[in-house]
Amino acid sequence: MATTKAATTSTQISRGNRTRTVAVSATSPPLPRPGRRYAIGACACLIRGHRYRHPAVDTDRLERLAGPAGAEVFAAIAAGLGGAPLTDDAALRLGTALRRAHPADLVAEALTQAGLRQRAAAKFSRADAMFLTRAGWEQASPEVVARHRAARFPQGRVVDLCCGIGGDLLALAPGREVLAVDLDPVHLWMARHNAAVYGGTVDTLLSDVRDVDLAGADAVFVDPARRTGRGRMRTGESEPPLAWCVGLDVPAIAVKAAPGIDHDTVPAGWELEFVAVGKDLKEAVAWSPALAGARARATILPAGDTLVAADGEPVEVRDPGRYLLDPNPAVTRAGAVEELARRIGAWKIDERIAFLCTDSPVTTPFARTLEVVDSGPWDQKRLPRRLAELDVGAVDIRRRGLAGDVDALHRRLKLRGSRRVTLVMTRVRDRPWGLICTDVA
Repeated sequence: MATTKAATTSTQISRGNRTRTVAVSATSPPLPRPGRRYAIGACACLIRGHRYRHPAVDTDRLERLAGPAGAEVFAAIAAGLGGAPLTDDAALRLGTALRRAHPADLVAEALTQAGLRQRAAAKFSRADAMFLTRAGWEQASPEVVARHRAARFPQGRVVDLCCGIGGDLLALAPGREVLAVDLDPVHLWMARHNAAVYGGTVDTLLSDVRDVDLAGADAVFVDPARRTGRGRMRTGESEPPLAWCVGLDVPAIAVKAAPGIDHDTVPAGWELEFVAVGKDLKEAVAWSPALAGARARATILPAGDTLVAADGEPVEVRDPGRYLLDPNPAVTRAGAVEELARRIGAWKIDERIAFLCTDSPVTTPFARTLEVVDSGPWDQKRLPRRLAELDVGAVDIRRRGLAGDVDALHRRLKLRGSRRVTLVMTRVRDRPWGLICTDVA
């Protein structure tokens, strides 16, 4: 990518309570002005001229929240809740009481943070000590994903471009020299604080990521923006684009991407890793050749089980057997379904459909195993009677390769039985097919 060398000036990067001056491009945004309020962006470092609209806050207010006055309010909120969740009613009650002894704006900001921390607890084990924005924590990787990813990075100097609230820094920073870069001063402040919550110390640089000098960096992690102020970008689009990210002149690079990424957008020699937490596919990561170990892989957390897509003998295609396996979406996106079939001795029921079958139950972290209790060509008219015969009162519908309105089908079934089953709408040898299944105990 051709660039024009811009004139440089000096600015400061911060490390704890120390600062040092560095040279950055004159096109970089100005430093935050004391007392000025800034809009909060999910990854504002990447969107030139576009910022997200959120309640205003500034770093001075965050410093106050992190100091003794804020600690007193947070302690009062915790005491007032007594272990109960922070509901809207509780926030109104606590806010009214706390404003008698504390500034109203401090109380409001502390209650906002308390609510964000409560919601972020599903992602971060130390959320109760972090500072967050809604956009920041929602788009950050879960802690378990961040730790898995950080384990693949080398020691040395790592640069986190577009660090946001520091969701990856919590795992990258401990034991490494890390520079965190963002154009949003609020997120940059939070990133440094949140890294410290997990025992890390980071340098921070307020800059557009395109203007950062990466000389001396051993590795770079990039989480490019996939949203603008107008909403989510189309699959495959980001800012900076993936082509810019993979073209960085750094020994080792990892780029977070949407799980719908096209395999062909990653250069030869790179690895695409699709990461799921349990059954939920969370994200993809593109690893440069220095960090790659395969062309594509599926990883299932928290255990860290991994399956690499590989060439091998063709997998047989035949009619369904007694057990149906529904591969984890990470396996499907990695193109590793046939490798899974070879590992467990399964066959496919259709050339293009990602369901597998076996004649005996299989336990694997890479698929959900169901026992087939009814199987045959798709017959929607016969279906309600057959479900009634099986005493079915609740049904989960899995549709793959077969058109149909799942919500409308749910309404028409009018089930009254006692059993719960999974109804699979699919194709077998390119024929519309239905399977009624139960979970394997």
